[in-house]
Amino acid sequence: MRHSQLKAFYHVALLGGFSRAAEALCHTQPAISEQVRKLEQDHDVLLFHRERKRVRLTDAGEKLFHLTKQYFEIEQQIEEYMSETSTTIDGELRIVADSAHHVTGILTEFRKKYPNVTVSLRVGNTKEIVEELRAYNAEIGIAGSVDPGKDMETLSLGATEITAFAARGLLLASKHSLSMKELADLPLIFREEGSKTRAKLVEAAALQGIDLKPSIVAEGREAVREVVASGAGIGFVSKAEFGHDDRLMQISLSDADLNMSETLVHLAQRREVKLIRTFMDVARRTLAERSVSS
Repeated sequence: MRHSQLKAFYHVALLGGFSRAAEALCHTQPAISEQVRKLEQDHDVLLFHRERKRVRLTDAGEKLFHLTKQYFEIEQQIEEYMSETSTTIDGELRIVADSAHHVTGILTEFRKKYPNVTVSLRVGNTKEIVEELRAYNAEIGIAGSVDPGKDMETLSLGATEITAFAARGLLLASKHSLSMKELADLPLIFREEGSKTRAKLVEAAALQGIDLKPSIVAEGREAVREVVASGAGIGFVSKAEFGHDDRLMQISLSDADLNMSETLVHLAQRREVKLIRTFMDVARRTLAERSVSS
């Protein structure tokens, strides 16, 4: 097995085609095809389903792709180590967060110090965040009440109370709290399966023998907000994420003390990736300064 074969395979899998891989590696398409063909032939394995102008990874190809992500990242770490005297940091830092609110302050400080880094920020629930980190599709995750396992390193961002919220006018203006029993008789707007906020609420109700079921399930926090703002029902969010919206009113949960912790998380084995290490250093300094000032 040659490095060039793995590199050709990795780029075809990453970019979704032989011609794109050839362009990225400054080779001809036949040369890239031959490298992948030789890798498959030498190890008697099919790595791609070839379908006209597109390719699709086989199960064996998916496993090898995951391994080559790690392989080429370690290669990058070696290059960074050998040029450690350079203070320049660039590249792309991919973040998946359950809410951008929890990372904006840290991102501001990070961008001040490292303006050459491109940051991409996507939204996902806790389950999706952990899966993306393990698949090497993101470097940093921000998740609620996460218990990701020993393969992850975490940094606590604190905890806030979970609150209900509704469109103004849906309930009596004097109604500032709801019990679990009252919630069961109201239309509820839940996030998708995998949401920790949803899981905590349902578990707390179940302890009282109450079965909370959604009237509407919306994908993502912003979708829930808009559905609730339309007057369709009651939504749930941590107070830190509620923000300011004149269309909505907060409603406390009278018989449940529910809190949502937020955590910065990344794969432990990637701790020495320069971008991850640098971002986590900025996060720790920012949180420490915030703690002192408060």
